[in-house]
Amino acid sequence: MNTIHEQDGKTVVLLLSWRDIRSPKSGGAEIFTHEMLKRSQQGRFQFIHFSPQFEGMPEHEVIDGITYIRKGNIYSVIYYAMRYYRRHRGKIDYVINQANTHQFFTRFWVEASKRIFFIHQLTREIWFENAKFPLNVIGFHMEPLMLKLARKDRTLTVSPSTRYDLLKLGFHPDRVHLLPEGIEFDHWPREQFLTKEPNPTFMYAGRFVKYKGIDLVVEAFGQLKEKFPQAMLWIAGKTDKTYVAEQLLPIMKRYGLTYGEPDEQGRSQADITFYGFVSAEHKLELMSRAHALVFPSLREGWGLTITEAAAVGTPSIVSNSPGLVDATDFGKSGYLCFHGDIRGLSEQMERAAKGGEDYMAIRERAYQYALRFHFDHTAAAFEQLMEDWVEEAEQSGQSGHSLLHVQQ
Repeated sequence: MNTIHEQDGKTVVLLLSWRDIRSPKSGGAEIFTHEMLKRSQQGRFQFIHFSPQFEGMPEHEVIDGITYIRKGNIYSVIYYAMRYYRRHRGKIDYVINQANTHQFFTRFWVEASKRIFFIHQLTREIWFENAKFPLNVIGFHMEPLMLKLARKDRTLTVSPSTRYDLLKLGFHPDRVHLLPEGIEFDHWPREQFLTKEPNPTFMYAGRFVKYKGIDLVVEAFGQLKEKFPQAMLWIAGKTDKTYVAEQLLPIMKRYGLTYGEPDEQGRSQADITFYGFVSAEHKLELMSRAHALVFPSLREGWGLTITEAAAVGTPSIVSNSPGLVDATDFGKSGYLCFHGDIRGLSEQMERAAKGGEDYMAIRERAYQYALRFHFDHTAAAFEQLMEDWVEEAEQSGQSGHSLLHVQQ
């Protein structure tokens, strides 16, 4: 394990998570954490991120000024994190326990004055979508009990929906703080929005996971094709061929939908085009050309792709699910339908396909709402909270540690 040398003037923050920005299954939560930390005052703070080791990843590296340490698997990492903390306890000021189904149970091994709990979303119903019996039942009933271990800690989250879920579990309102969601690129000026496709075009962008609702998108799109036979659906994200064969292919066959991949010019005549993994730039291009993003997920911390699409001139059609309602300002800046309501989802797609003043008004409200969110704002909010907590600790005589510099 790396050795630590003390330097003067900085507050040391150890962040524990089951994934980091380079993990194979990293997603929105990992992007959020990395962007927030790299934009925070690294002259004021030293951030050390501790997570499991994945094949091909170095045990130690520095990315954008953040020290990343990887050790163990998703289970043994808790032991290694405990050992690391105990070795350097006197020089670590704060420990952030980032929960994303997996957590580090810092209640049992970190002093209360140093503990910070960070969660994007609860899992709840997703247990029954992503896990089999009996794990789904065990997880569903154990989750509230495990979360309550942190109910007295300072807590960070990203949406009013998650905050409300935590308050229902007994977290104190004064100790649950909202960090604004963000995007990592500058919002496109309106004159840079790309021309919409000539035919009604919809897009899903994200992981191939059951609770995300890709099957609902395809089903609703099949119904839409009856009224808009020229409509097209683009799906961007690393294609899971097993998921496509088991979940999507039966739906596509039932509606007689054609599907395929784009040609060398990036075009396709199929009803549904699977783009696979795309670069961030290509994703934004596709988003701006589409008429609407469709994201009927069961539950999210926020729904980053919604804000990204709005920032390039495209509104979203979403379920009235936790997180997604926050990202669309409760339907003021997007199209809402009940989760699982295929007809309702298709009707909202039809509404977007018709365009007109209604569409343009929602598109503009989505853009205006997206202007509030950028990772610079996220970092500023996080810095302010940390500085407030450091000041409180110094006044109570619980702080004053120096920079930890991690070396090989």
